[in-house]
Amino acid sequence: MRHIAALLFLTSVCLAGCSREPADEGNAAATSNTWAAVRDGLIEDYLKAHPAWAVVQGRHEFDGMLPDWSAAGIAREIERLEAARARAAGVQISDARERFERDYLVARFDRDLFWLEDAQAPFTNPATYIDWMSDNLDPAPYLTREYAPLDQRMRAYIRYARSVQQAAGQIRSNLRMPMARPLLDRGVSLFRGFAEFFKADVPGIFAAIKDEPGKDEALQKELADANGAAAKAMADLAAYLESQRATATDAFALGPEKFARMLQMTEGVTTPLAQLEAAGRADLERNQKALREECAKFAPGATIPACIAKMNANKPKGGAVEGARAQLAGLKTFVQEAGVATIPGPEEARVDQSPPYNRANSAYIDIPGPYEKGLPATYYISPPDPSWTPQEQRDYIPGQADLLFTSVHEVWPGHFLQFLHSNRNPSVVARNFVGYAFAEGWGHYTEEMMWEMGLGNGDPETHIGQLTNALLRNVRFLCAIGLHTKGMTLAECEKMFVSDAFTDIGTARQQSTRGTYDPAYLNYTMGKLMIRKLREDWSASRGGKQAWRQFHDQFLTYGGPPIPMVRRDMLGTAEGSLF
Repeated sequence: MRHIAALLFLTSVCLAGCSREPADEGNAAATSNTWAAVRDGLIEDYLKAHPAWAVVQGRHEFDGMLPDWSAAGIAREIERLEAARARAAGVQISDARERFERDYLVARFDRDLFWLEDAQAPFTNPATYIDWMSDNLDPAPYLTREYAPLDQRMRAYIRYARSVQQAAGQIRSNLRMPMARPLLDRGVSLFRGFAEFFKADVPGIFAAIKDEPGKDEALQKELADANGAAAKAMADLAAYLESQRATATDAFALGPEKFARMLQMTEGVTTPLAQLEAAGRADLERNQKALREECAKFAPGATIPACIAKMNANKPKGGAVEGARAQLAGLKTFVQEAGVATIPGPEEARVDQSPPYNRANSAYIDIPGPYEKGLPATYYISPPDPSWTPQEQRDYIPGQADLLFTSVHEVWPGHFLQFLHSNRNPSVVARNFVGYAFAEGWGHYTEEMMWEMGLGNGDPETHIGQLTNALLRNVRFLCAIGLHTKGMTLAECEKMFVSDAFTDIGTARQQSTRGTYDPAYLNYTMGKLMIRKLREDWSASRGGKQAWRQFHDQFLTYGGPPIPMVRRDMLGTAEGSLF
């Protein structure tokens, strides 16, 4: 979701142990037991241990560095996280706000420990290295964020490219064979995409430096050498995974016990899986009923697929990127005039096409971190896969109404507005750590909420666009549970996207595969359902819908902790159902 006068003096690759430096003896965090001092020390340690994530947050003294992804380095990180967790939990705190902040930080440590220790993700899932680990391989900060002059970012990228060469060897050593086929496919696509992007696109990004007086031509050679070696390292890694295809298996499932532990450790959700599945299925049926009613108005007598096809036939002028650009101003005005939520600053989001190495999902937004100042966010939209048939490619481009709610989700009042709030949060924990279910739950929640508050003025086509987005996330929710706990096959999940969410085959194939390597993608609907239930319970004594703006503003003050924590704090009780 987030991928930032930088300090560019760090020139070495992050070798084993470089992120384990002890706290400075003069640092108050090392000598004081107050929560503020302990907290600040733990966050600085976290930044050192996760240098690529630190760069995304805007800490450019870490430019060019990747973490130690060797097996020994990962083992040391598990030890560090366990010690950090114990250190935080051991602080005696009387203030309620500080206790909440402490529990929030501990929750982040638990989240990381699950993926590293319980799930063994760096050893079983290539997607770990780009999609959802704290650190990842994404070079976007150096290429698309203008936090420093281009020549300085070029030097940072050269250091990054050298780091990639070492990281590729560590990743290859980590990945255990035989590997589940869809995870292997994701790895091949991911690493091949990096190689192609490095080779084809990166030189052009920095080409302008050649024509600037006083720039050292040797720097261009340095770039060519480092970038070429990084491209080769990624291509070799993709080729290695490809060579393992004959031994690939279908064993991608976490299993019920580990899946339930994922929900508890990463999102604080302890609801039994059967109850959770029932809540998701009820939401699916609610949205399907609403879709049937709207299609009866929009396309009388037509089948549901024909109704959706009619909605999707109204393509955005100039394509999805141009269409989204045209939508954002109107959405911002609606947020302001309808009293949806407070907009705390003047920032705007740009819209662009997704880079080739990161097109596994249709759209996402890259938002500068809390340590950056004055940099724009970019809302990225992915083009169709060129390997698909022409018809599949045409079908993949969203209709105008469908795209509208993607723009709601990503920008106004979804992720972009949420991060305008979290980046300004007075808590350093809230500024730095935003959870999956909080972020994606909020983004998805805003789609239906905007319709409920009057976006589209009751137009059936607009509502169908919202409902198709909701149904996609409903099926993600049910597929995640099915694929990882109930023996659902990939083909069965793909069929469900077509039959229950009425998607095109290209989207169904893409989304079903994502469920294998991103088991937590149920967080979109799970987060939405928790927010809706919290809004219902909180607003009941405050005038219902007229209190929604107050609810939204208060919800966004939390930054992004597990939603059950927010529920307990806003309601003053742990009682009651999350869903």
